[in-house]
Amino acid sequence: MQSNGAVCVSATPVNDIPSPFTVTPGFLLAAFATVPDPRRRQGTRYHLAAILALALVAILSNHVSILGIAQWGAEAAPALRHALGFPPGTTPRQSTLQRLFAKLDPDGLIGVLSGACERIVPVPATRGSQGVALDGKAQRGRRAADPTAGVVHALSAFCHDYGIVLSQAPIEHAPTKAEAELTVAPEVIASLDWHQRVLTGDALFCQRALCQQVVDAGGDYLLLVKENQPTLCADIRLLFAPPDPSVPLTDRREATTLDHGHGRTDDTRHLIASSDLVGYLDWPGHAQVFRLERTWTEKGKAHHVVRYGITSLPPSVADAARLLAIKRAHWQIENRLYRPKDTALDEDASLLHKGRGPDIMAILRNLALSLLHAQGIDTIAAQLRHFSSHPEEAVAFVATFSPQNA
Repeated sequence: MQSNGAVCVSATPVNDIPSPFTVTPGFLLAAFATVPDPRRRQGTRYHLAAILALALVAILSNHVSILGIAQWGAEAAPALRHALGFPPGTTPRQSTLQRLFAKLDPDGLIGVLSGACERIVPVPATRGSQGVALDGKAQRGRRAADPTAGVVHALSAFCHDYGIVLSQAPIEHAPTKAEAELTVAPEVIASLDWHQRVLTGDALFCQRALCQQVVDAGGDYLLLVKENQPTLCADIRLLFAPPDPSVPLTDRREATTLDHGHGRTDDTRHLIASSDLVGYLDWPGHAQVFRLERTWTEKGKAHHVVRYGITSLPPSVADAARLLAIKRAHWQIENRLYRPKDTALDEDASLLHKGRGPDIMAILRNLALSLLHAQGIDTIAAQLRHFSSHPEEAVAFVATFSPQNA
């Protein structure tokens, strides 16, 4: 490694003693150059950093399959291939990519890219100012092709405000969703700096050990509570619906939002927060509980749902309005990550089902979306079409990307 942070890697076969090309941006391509290569040095034709860069550029250019990546490389202008670190006249074929991705260790790639993505996100300034959603996703096409595949294939930690995947973990076979996600949740949590951050998640992650892990790491949590924690849920429900309704809460703070859209009208969310159970609940870091009531009308039918939750954020840090905002922001992981992965990047339609290949492609899709979001781009499909017509811009986007927070 050079003193200026640039990384030299070979652009042609190792045994050909080529002149090296230099990864000068000191960020993304340099990060790729540190991913452990599972191949033997002898006979290796393309540097792993060049292949990963090619795959990422191709995905950003709307070539979202293994075949599409190989075709993009074969048809790219010589100058673009050279910029990515390939020797003149050749790029890897589909079969080469499939064999490599099947052997590549997802954990090694995740570790490098998670560190890079952490550098993109501005450091949160105050306690509870940055929400991080934890949630799992399956690839439906992979499940259909392999009946033995688990119900969830990856767990991601997603920054609400910036739309960036901070960490992720592939999930091996597990018979139930709960077992699948809870198996790797401690690993994902341990990979992040939780200072000033808030973990958000559904009731599955309302586990004593996970809450303690986040609090011990200097962070906070805001989680729903359901029947998987029956005593905790019953205590919170009883607080907001006591046998004697004439006895008011000592601490009662409220917030309401009203929305319209997506086929729903009069979509009202009403949150009541209270610290009355502090000192009573035996739960790590507990500072407030809340009751969230939602009513809305869809296709002429009225709907009504009540949920309960718990958080380590004290009232001085997060009032009722802030709790409601954090809770709603959790679903950014669905709207800004999962939906574009399936609609724009065709994850569910992928024909790659075996070995480590699906995990590697999922990681690269997460990275592509994270980079676009880091640049303020949310019109994903339109941007992919633009890069498809302007491949030189896609190469420049990857080859020169540098985080503002580095």
